[in-house]
Amino acid sequence: MDGTVLVADDDRTIRTVLTQALTRAGCKVHATSSLTTLMRWVAEGRGDVVISDVMMPDGNGLEMLPKIHEDRPGLPVIVISAQNTIMTAIKANEADAYDYLPKPFDLPDLMKRTARALSSNNGSAAPTSTDQRTTGDELPLVGQTPVMQALYSLIARVMNTDIPVLITGESGTGKTAIARAIHDFSDRRTLPFVSMSTADLQDIEGPARALARAKGGTLLIEEIADIDLEAQARLVRMMDAPGEHVPRFLATSLVDLAGKLESGELRQDLYYRLGGATLSVPALRERVEDIDLLAQHFLAKSEAEGAPARGLSAEAGKLIHDYSWPGNVRQLENAMRRLSLTARTDAITRSEVEMVLGSQPDLEPVLTGEMTTEKLSASVERHLRRYFDLHGGSLPPAGIYARILREFEQPLIEISLEATGGNQAKCADLLGINRNTLRKKITDLDIRVTRQRKLM
Repeated sequence: MDGTVLVADDDRTIRTVLTQALTRAGCKVHATSSLTTLMRWVAEGRGDVVISDVMMPDGNGLEMLPKIHEDRPGLPVIVISAQNTIMTAIKANEADAYDYLPKPFDLPDLMKRTARALSSNNGSAAPTSTDQRTTGDELPLVGQTPVMQALYSLIARVMNTDIPVLITGESGTGKTAIARAIHDFSDRRTLPFVSMSTADLQDIEGPARALARAKGGTLLIEEIADIDLEAQARLVRMMDAPGEHVPRFLATSLVDLAGKLESGELRQDLYYRLGGATLSVPALRERVEDIDLLAQHFLAKSEAEGAPARGLSAEAGKLIHDYSWPGNVRQLENAMRRLSLTARTDAITRSEVEMVLGSQPDLEPVLTGEMTTEKLSASVERHLRRYFDLHGGSLPPAGIYARILREFEQPLIEISLEATGGNQAKCADLLGINRNTLRKKITDLDIRVTRQRKLM
């Protein structure tokens, strides 16, 4: 790389790492912890690329982008931010940042983007005003994992284009919420958002009515894989001749459409018309680290809607984090809403979570009154097969061996302790393990030991 890079970040470690990496790559680097200093350098004509954090001690990097573009048209600005929400990605896109990366970022990736910025000779378009929009906290999309950050960036890039967008993902992942966010933060936000289902297409006049309602806004076609071939033909004709007010077309799908194309259940011309850009929404098991954040978000949302203020105890939070959530974000939201209303105290307990999740498929008891003669191994096998089946064609979250052993080990130790009246020496003998091993497991599994009369 050849050029001068201006780095602005209040984190000394980041400044040091970027300075060393860029210098080794052949660049000259000026680094500062002050936005004021960065703006002076820009005004003086220094630098070929800017790498700037958003939240600085003396200002907001995103708010300075219009001034940078005014002083130095075409100067590429790469925004990095720990405020890794969809709103940050959208604002960076609207303020005409050259690129946006959430923290923690991948250094080789940032180096590649910097190299592209240095070699770019194209000026940037005028920045778009963010006007009166909602804050990131009010958005329907929550998540800080890398897979969600990549999705945020894609949404920001396609938001103000006119190309159709196909949104794929399992039930409950938030496909409709993403479609709504694309509309609400686009240039069409003042126009109608119309959702069209299979039922709306049964009537030959259905597409025409939907177009009339959209009035040049956004038209969402839900679950295109469920639409029969006759209705698909109507959609193609509608998209080819939309009339005076052309809407933005979005579509959702639960299933992989490649198989539908091969079997002839989906028209190729419709698929190509709707697939201008594809957004794949990850299942919750693919972003496990977002579960805690989502749970807190939904509890806060319930409180804002009038429910009592609730929090999760450590044991309850761990159970929620480790649960498979086959119904994805929708299932998690419903569970949190129910817990916010039914919990007896401000701190939701593990037992209360177990009660709410008790009706969920992968927590159903493996033994019923009609199966009391079934061997334990057969019951466990049946239970595990159902657990795997719930994930469809995908694998469960990594670490299943430890999770399954824990689910079996904890009740075994608890019941053994009850049977021996809480006597740990007798319980260890009963289990056939060392007493110190038992004590460690009691601590690790957070098992409460109560001395009482023996059950056996």
